Amino acid sequence: MSKRLQAIGWTTALIALGVCFLRGGNQVALKFGLTGFAPFSTAFLRMLVGAAAVGLWGLLRGADLRVLPDERRSLLQLTLLFLVQISVLHIGADYTSPAYATILINANPIFANLIAHFVVPEDRLSPIRVLGLAFAFIGVVIVSLGRPDAALASNPVFGNLAVLFSAILVAARLVYTQRLVQRIEPTKLVFWQMVLSLPGFALAAWFVGEGMRGDITWQAITGVLYQGAVVSGLTFMVWATLLQKHSPGSLSVFSFTVPIFGVLLSSWLFGEALTPRLILGVLAVTGGITLATRAGRKAVFDAEQDG
Repeated sequence: MSKRLQAIGWTTALIALGVCFLRGGNQVALKFGLTGFAPFSTAFLRMLVGAAAVGLWGLLRGADLRVLPDERRSLLQLTLLFLVQISVLHIGADYTSPAYATILINANPIFANLIAHFVVPEDRLSPIRVLGLAFAFIGVVIVSLGRPDAALASNPVFGNLAVLFSAILVAARLVYTQRLVQRIEPTKLVFWQMVLSLPGFALAAWFVGEGMRGDITWQAITGVLYQGAVVSGLTFMVWATLLQKHSPGSLSVFSFTVPIFGVLLSSWLFGEALTPRLILGVLAVTGGITLATRAGRKAVFDAEQDG
C-alpha cells in the first residue's frame, strides 16, 4: 500500500520557504567564491563538498549508492551534461552580477517545458502554459539585455547569455533526470553526477592554467562551502524528506520564491541596485513560470536545478 501524502501545514510551508531562501543564495555564494577561486576550481571544490555531504547522508539512511552495470551509461551521459552546464554557469557568473544570474538560471523551467513538449508524450503544452511561458520569456529578454553594476559585471552581455545557455542545459538535464529517476534512486543520481564530474573540472582547471585569485578570503571559502554543503547537501536532504510526506506539485509552488530571494540577497550582500528592469524581470519570470507550471506536470527536484 502506498503511503498517503499529507496536506501542507504551516510547519512544512516554513521549512519549504527556508529551503528556497537557502537556494536563493546560491548565485550570491558563487560570486563570493569566484572572488578567490577561478570558475573551474570553484566548481571542483563545490562538487567535492557537495558529494561528501550527499554521500554521507545517503549512507546514514542506508541508501545503496553502488552503480549497477545497466546504470553506467546513463550516469555518464548525465554527468557530461552536468559538467558542461555547471562550467558554462560558472564562467557566465564570473562576468555578470548575482541578481541577474539568479533570475536567468532560474528561468530553466521555461526551456524544460518546451523540451518536455517534444520528448515526453504526456506533457504537451496547453494554451495557458504557452501564455505563461511567453510571459516568462519576456522577463528573460528584459533581464538579458540589462546592464548591472560594472563593479559586479565586467562583461554583462556575455555573462547573461552564458548563464541563460546554462539554464537551457539545466532544463535538458532535468527532463533527462525525470526519466532516470524512474529506475535509479535520486540520491544515487545526485551523488554520482557530482563525483564523476570532479575529474572533468580538475582537468579543465589545469588545461586553462587556473590559479588562485590573490589572497583567499573567508568570504570566498564560505561561498564555496555554502554551495557544496548547504545548497547541494542540506537543501537536497530536506527537500527529499519533504517529498516523502507531500506531493511534488504542492511543494513546487514554493520554488518560485528562489529568484526573488536571490535578488534580495544580492542587493543586501553586494549592494546591487534594485532597478525597475531587475524588478520587472524577476516578476515576469516568476509569474510566468508559476502560471505555466501550475497548469502542467511538475518536474523532479534536483539539488543543482538552479545551478
